[in-house]
Amino acid sequence: MKVAFATQDLKRVDAHFGWARNIAIYDVRPDGHRFVEAIQFDGDLKEDGNEDKLTPKIEAIKDCAILYVAAIGGSGAARVVAQKIHPMKVAEPEAIDDLCVKLEGVLKGSPPPWLRKVLAKGGGRNLEFED
Repeated sequence: MKVAFATQDLKRVDAHFGWARNIAIYDVRPDGHRFVEAIQFDGDLKEDGNEDKLTPKIEAIKDCAILYVAAIGGSGAARVVAQKIHPMKVAEPEAIDDLCVKLEGVLKGSPPPWLRKVLAKGGGRNLEFED
Protein backbone atom coordinates (compact mmCIF):
# COMPACT_ATOMS: atom_id res chain seq x y z
CA MET A 1 0.00 0.00 0.00
CA LYS A 2 1.41 3.40 -0.94
CA VAL A 3 1.46 5.99 1.85
CA ALA A 4 2.30 9.70 1.55
CA PHE A 5 3.92 11.88 4.22
CA ALA A 6 3.87 15.72 4.28
CA THR A 7 7.39 16.71 5.33
CA GLN A 8 9.84 19.59 5.30
CA ASP A 9 12.95 17.49 6.09
CA LEU A 10 12.09 14.09 4.49
CA LYS A 11 12.58 12.47 7.91
CA ARG A 12 9.49 13.49 9.90
CA VAL A 13 5.85 14.31 9.34
CA ASP A 14 6.24 17.96 10.26
CA ALA A 15 4.29 19.90 7.65
CA HIS A 16 0.85 21.27 6.91
CA PHE A 17 -0.27 19.63 3.65
CA GLY A 18 -0.60 22.91 1.77
CA TRP A 19 2.72 24.25 3.09
CA ALA A 20 4.79 21.07 2.70
CA ARG A 21 7.96 21.47 0.65
CA ASN A 22 8.09 17.69 0.16
CA ILE A 23 5.84 14.68 -0.03
CA ALA A 24 7.63 11.41 0.74
CA ILE A 25 5.98 8.27 -0.60
CA TYR A 26 6.56 4.82 0.88
CA ASP A 27 5.25 1.35 0.16
CA VAL A 28 4.10 -0.13 3.48
CA ARG A 29 3.23 -3.81 3.98
CA PRO A 30 2.81 -6.06 7.01
CA ASP A 31 6.35 -7.39 6.50
CA GLY A 32 8.16 -4.08 5.98
CA HIS A 33 8.31 -0.74 4.21
CA ARG A 34 10.47 0.94 1.59
CA PHE A 35 10.97 4.45 0.29
CA VAL A 36 9.48 4.95 -3.18
CA GLU A 37 10.05 8.63 -4.02
CA ALA A 38 10.14 12.20 -2.76
CA ILE A 39 8.35 14.97 -4.63
CA GLN A 40 9.48 18.58 -4.07
CA PHE A 41 7.27 21.65 -4.33
CA ASP A 42 8.38 25.25 -4.84
CA GLY A 43 6.70 28.63 -4.78
CA ASP A 44 4.79 30.49 -2.08
CA LEU A 45 3.34 27.50 -0.29
CA LYS A 46 2.15 29.48 2.76
CA GLU A 47 -0.31 31.62 0.84
CA ASP A 48 -3.67 30.89 2.46
CA GLY A 49 -6.59 30.60 0.10
CA ASN A 50 -4.39 29.61 -2.83
CA GLU A 51 -6.11 26.37 -3.78
CA ASP A 52 -3.97 26.04 -6.93
CA LYS A 53 -1.01 24.95 -4.78
CA LEU A 54 -2.95 21.83 -3.76
CA THR A 55 -3.56 20.50 -7.28
CA PRO A 56 0.00 19.25 -7.95
CA LYS A 57 0.18 17.74 -4.46
CA ILE A 58 -3.09 15.86 -4.87
CA GLU A 59 -1.92 14.66 -8.28
CA ALA A 60 1.37 13.46 -6.73
CA ILE A 61 -0.41 11.33 -4.10
CA LYS A 62 -3.26 10.00 -6.26
CA ASP A 63 -2.04 6.39 -5.95
CA CYS A 64 -1.66 6.58 -2.17
CA ALA A 65 -4.12 5.11 0.31
CA ILE A 66 -3.12 7.26 3.32
CA LEU A 67 -1.69 10.77 3.73
CA TYR A 68 0.05 11.67 7.00
CA VAL A 69 0.14 15.41 7.81
CA ALA A 70 0.83 17.73 10.73
CA ALA A 71 -2.28 19.68 9.66
CA ILE A 72 -4.61 20.05 6.69
CA GLY A 73 -7.23 22.66 5.87
CA GLY A 74 -10.88 21.80 5.35
CA SER A 75 -10.88 22.21 1.57
CA GLY A 76 -7.59 20.29 1.27
CA ALA A 77 -8.98 17.46 3.37
CA ALA A 78 -12.15 17.36 1.28
CA ARG A 79 -10.13 17.17 -1.94
CA VAL A 80 -7.89 14.41 -0.54
CA VAL A 81 -10.88 12.37 0.67
CA ALA A 82 -12.58 12.84 -2.72
CA GLN A 83 -9.57 10.99 -4.20
CA LYS A 84 -10.22 8.13 -1.75
CA ILE A 85 -7.09 8.96 0.25
CA HIS A 86 -7.41 8.82 4.04
CA PRO A 87 -5.77 11.84 5.77
CA MET A 88 -4.12 11.13 9.15
CA LYS A 89 -2.99 13.99 11.40
CA VAL A 90 -0.08 13.59 13.81
CA ALA A 91 -0.21 15.57 17.06
CA GLU A 92 3.48 16.52 16.93
CA PRO A 93 6.32 15.89 14.46
CA GLU A 94 6.93 12.15 14.20
CA ALA A 95 9.57 10.16 12.32
CA ILE A 96 8.32 8.70 9.05
CA ASP A 97 10.11 5.40 9.80
CA ASP A 98 8.32 5.15 13.16
CA LEU A 99 4.94 5.76 11.51
CA CYS A 100 5.69 3.10 8.89
CA VAL A 101 6.58 0.56 11.60
CA LYS A 102 3.36 1.37 13.49
CA LEU A 103 1.36 0.95 10.29
CA GLU A 104 3.06 -2.41 9.61
CA GLY A 105 1.87 -3.54 13.05
CA VAL A 106 -1.70 -2.48 12.29
CA LEU A 107 -1.58 -4.32 8.96
CA LYS A 108 -0.31 -7.50 10.69
CA GLY A 109 -3.07 -7.36 13.28
CA SER A 110 -6.70 -6.41 12.89
CA PRO A 111 -6.90 -3.19 10.85
CA PRO A 112 -9.82 -0.83 11.52
CA PRO A 113 -12.78 -1.06 9.10
CA TRP A 114 -11.72 1.94 6.97
CA LEU A 115 -8.28 0.39 6.42
CA ARG A 116 -9.71 -3.06 5.66
CA LYS A 117 -11.83 -1.38 2.99
CA VAL A 118 -8.73 0.29 1.49
CA LEU A 119 -6.84 -3.01 1.51
CA ALA A 120 -9.75 -4.89 -0.07
CA LYS A 121 -9.89 -2.44 -2.98
CA GLY A 122 -6.13 -2.70 -3.57
CA GLY A 123 -5.98 -1.69 -7.22
CA GLY A 124 -3.11 0.55 -8.28
CA ARG A 125 -2.24 1.48 -4.73
CA ASN A 126 0.03 -1.52 -4.17
CA LEU A 127 3.60 -1.93 -5.37
CA GLU A 128 5.63 -5.08 -5.61
CA PHE A 129 8.83 -5.18 -3.57
CA GLU A 130 11.86 -5.77 -5.80
CA ASP A 131 14.30 -8.39 -4.60
